[in-house]
Amino acid sequence: MSATATEGATRVVGTRMLRREDPALLSGEARFVHDLVVPGALHMAVVRSPFAHARVTGVDLGAARAMPGVVAAFSGADLAGEWAAPMPCAWPVTADMQSPAHYPLAVDEACYVGDGVAVVVATSPAAAADAAAVVDVAYEELPAAVDLEAAASDAAAAHLGAPTNRAYTWELDPDPSAVAAAFAGAAVTVSERYVQQRLVPAAMEPRGVCVVPQPFGGEVTVYSATQIPHILRTMLGMTAGVPEERIRVVAPSVGGGFGSKLDVYAEELLCLALARRLRRPVRWTEERTEAAQATIQGRGQIQEIELAATADGRIQAVRARIVADMGAYLQLVTPGVPLLGAFLYHGVYDVPAYSFSCVGVFTNKTPTDAYRGAGRPEATYAIERAVDTLARTLGQDPAEIRRRNFIGADQFPYASVAGLTFDSGNYEGALDVALGLADYSGLREEQGRRRRTGTRMQLGVGLSCYVEMCGLAPSRVLASLNYVAGGWEAATVRMLPTGKVQVVTGSSPHGQGHETSWSMLVADKLGVAPDDVDVLHSDTAISPFGLDTYGSRSLSVGGTAIVMAADRVIEKARLLAAHQLEVAPEDLEYEGGRFSVRGSASRAAELGALAFAAFVAHDLPEGMEPNLEGSATYDPVNFTFPFGTHVAVVEVDTETGRVELSRYVAVDDCGNQVNPLIVDGQVHGGIAQGVAQALWEEAAYDEAGNLLTTSLADYLVPAASELPSFTLGRTVTPSPSNPLGAKGIGEAGTIASTPAVVNAVVDALAHLGVTSMEMPVTPERVWRAVRGAAGQSQVEQSQIEQSQISTTGGGA
Repeated sequence: MSATATEGATRVVGTRMLRREDPALLSGEARFVHDLVVPGALHMAVVRSPFAHARVTGVDLGAARAMPGVVAAFSGADLAGEWAAPMPCAWPVTADMQSPAHYPLAVDEACYVGDGVAVVVATSPAAAADAAAVVDVAYEELPAAVDLEAAASDAAAAHLGAPTNRAYTWELDPDPSAVAAAFAGAAVTVSERYVQQRLVPAAMEPRGVCVVPQPFGGEVTVYSATQIPHILRTMLGMTAGVPEERIRVVAPSVGGGFGSKLDVYAEELLCLALARRLRRPVRWTEERTEAAQATIQGRGQIQEIELAATADGRIQAVRARIVADMGAYLQLVTPGVPLLGAFLYHGVYDVPAYSFSCVGVFTNKTPTDAYRGAGRPEATYAIERAVDTLARTLGQDPAEIRRRNFIGADQFPYASVAGLTFDSGNYEGALDVALGLADYSGLREEQGRRRRTGTRMQLGVGLSCYVEMCGLAPSRVLASLNYVAGGWEAATVRMLPTGKVQVVTGSSPHGQGHETSWSMLVADKLGVAPDDVDVLHSDTAISPFGLDTYGSRSLSVGGTAIVMAADRVIEKARLLAAHQLEVAPEDLEYEGGRFSVRGSASRAAELGALAFAAFVAHDLPEGMEPNLEGSATYDPVNFTFPFGTHVAVVEVDTETGRVELSRYVAVDDCGNQVNPLIVDGQVHGGIAQGVAQALWEEAAYDEAGNLLTTSLADYLVPAASELPSFTLGRTVTPSPSNPLGAKGIGEAGTIASTPAVVNAVVDALAHLGVTSMEMPVTPERVWRAVRGAAGQSQVEQSQIEQSQISTTGGGA
C-alpha cells in the first residue's frame, strides 16, 4: 500500500502493512555479525572456568601459544592494564549497594561456571578453540553460593572478602501503618510463595562481535549483535579508556535480543582491547553452550506476597517481599530489574495500602539482567496467582473477583498507592472482550461436566489481567531511581531534493519492525509513499545520539521523536510555501504533503517541490537556511501503561501429568497502533516465551553450581507445533502521555501468559486438592502434585474417621 502526495492521500498508519525487513531476513540476504567478511580478521576463543567458585592460582599459556595458527594468548593478569574501569553497572539502586569489581577476564577469582580466565587469538575459529583447550589453568575450588535462600543467609561467600552476599535492600513502603492496619482488620488473608526460575534468553542469533581498527588515528569500528549501540559506545569508551569519538558501533541485522543483548559484555571489551593491541581485526561468535553460560540469564526470584481482603473479596492491602538472584556480578542493569516491577505488585487493582521490599543477593551463577518484560512479568505473576488463590479461598469466580477490584475507567489518570500515575485504562472492558472471545461461561460448563464424570482429562481456565509500565522515561524519574542514563530519544527527518525522505533514528531494532513502522509514520506526515522513506539506524556514525531499544519504548518515545522531527520539516516548509505564494504562514492549510491557501485551494505548493526549492536555495525567505530537515529529542512526561486480559485453557491428564495448552485468548490494549500486523507478531512471540516459562524452560543448576541445561537438547525452547493458534483481540485506550497515543506492545504477551497458564493448570486440579504448582509445570510435577493431594486427602479422611471413632467411644 502506498500514499501519494495529494490531498486526501490514503493513510497508512493503522493498516496491516507487510514488514519491509522480512524479504532480506527470509531470503538469507540479511547480514549478521557472523556474516560480515573482514579480510585478515583473527578469531578469539575464551577459556572459561569449569568451577562455580575458585581461586585462579596460575595460567600457563605456553602450550596454547605453540599451537598452529595461534597469534597470541593472554591471561586476565596480562590484560589488566587495558581497563580504565571495571565493567559497568548503570543502576546503583541504593547508595550502599555492593558491586564487586568485574573485569572482562578474572585474575585471581572465578565466580561462576563460564567466567572467562584467558583468551586465545588465532587465524581461524578452530585453531583458537583447539588452543583454548590446552590452556592450563590452576584452580583452587572454593565453596559456592548456589541456592538463593542459602546465599541470602551467607551460608557460603559468593566473593572472597565480601562482608555479605547481599548486594542491596530496597524498600517501597509509603504508609506502613496503613498496611499493618489492613492486615490486622482483614476478614481474610492470603499468603503465597512463588519461585521465578532462571531462564536462558536463547535468542535465535547468539552474540557476536567484530572489532576493526583503523590503521591511523586510533579509530575502531565495533560490529556487535547488540540492542544498544549508543550506550555500548559510551560504555566501551569509559571501560577501555578509548576516547568515545574514536569508537563507531554498528549493530547489523540482530537476530533477537529479548533484553539479553541490552548489556555490555566481556567479549566486546576483549575484542576491542585485542584489536587495538594487535592492530588487526578481532572477532568472536558465541557457541550455543557459551550462550547458556556467559550471556545473562533472566528472572531468578523468590517471591512472598500477601493479600488482605474483606469478606466479599475486596483487596485492602498488598505486601510483597522479594529475594532476587543477581548472579555473580552486577551487569548493566542487573540490580534495577526487580525494581521495574516494584511498583506493580498490586496489578490492575484499586488497592489502598501497599508495601514492597527487595533484597538483591549474589550467587555463584551466571549474572542475571533484563529478560523480556524485566521485572513486570515477575510482578504480574505474583499478584495474578495470589488473586486466584483469594478467589479460591472465598469460593468466588476468578473473573468476578478481578472485576470487583479493578481500577475503574473513570479513575484515570490514576495515582497508584505505589507512587505512579497510570495514564489511561479500561481494565473491565478488556476483561469483557477476553471472556467473550473465550466463551468463558461455556468453558466453565464443560469444566463442570468433566469434574462430575471424573474423566482423566480435566479442563482448566486461567486468567491474567495485567498492567505494565513502558517507555522507561522520563529522565527525571529515572534519576530519582538512581538510573545512570536518561529516557529521551532522538530523531532526524530530512527531505532530499527529489522529494524522497531519510529518517535517522536513535532506536535500534532487532526484530520490532522499526523500518516499516517509522516509514509509515513519516509517510502519513509528509504525504509520500512509505517506500520513499529510508530509515537509517543502528550505526553511531550515522545516528550519533540515541538511547536504543528496550522496555517497549521504541514507538512511544522514539516514534514520537520522529513525528516531532517531521513536524519541524513541515513548519520550515510552511515558511517557504508562504514565501512562494506571497501569503502569511498562518493562511496556509496543510494536508497530505500539500500546502494550500485557505479559501483558495488552487493556490498550492507541494512538499516535494518545496524540498527541491530549499535545496537549490535560489529564492528562500530572509534568514532561512537551505534544505528541509528537522531534528527532535523527546523526553516523555510519564511512563505509558499498556494493559489487557489473557485467558489460557489447558487440558491436564491426571494419570500422566501431561499438560496441553488447547486454547489461548489475548486481549491487549497498547493504545493507538501504527501497524496491527506487527502488533500481532509481537504478541505471538511474547505469548510463546511466557508459556515456555510456565511449562518448559528452566536454567537448572546442580548443588556445585554447574548449569545442567547447556544445550537446546536440555533447555526446552518450544516450537510452533507445541502451541495452539492464538485468538487475539484488542481494545484501544490512547495514552495521553505522548502525541501518538501509543503505549507499547513488545513485552505484553510475556507478562500476561505465564500466570494465565499456571492459573489454568491449578484450576484444572483444584477440585482434587492441588492448590499450587512450581514452574515449569512439568508432567512429573503435575503427577506428583495429584498423587500428593490424593495422599493428603486420604490422610485427612483417616483422621476424620479416627476422630469419629474416638468421639463415639468405638474401637477394637
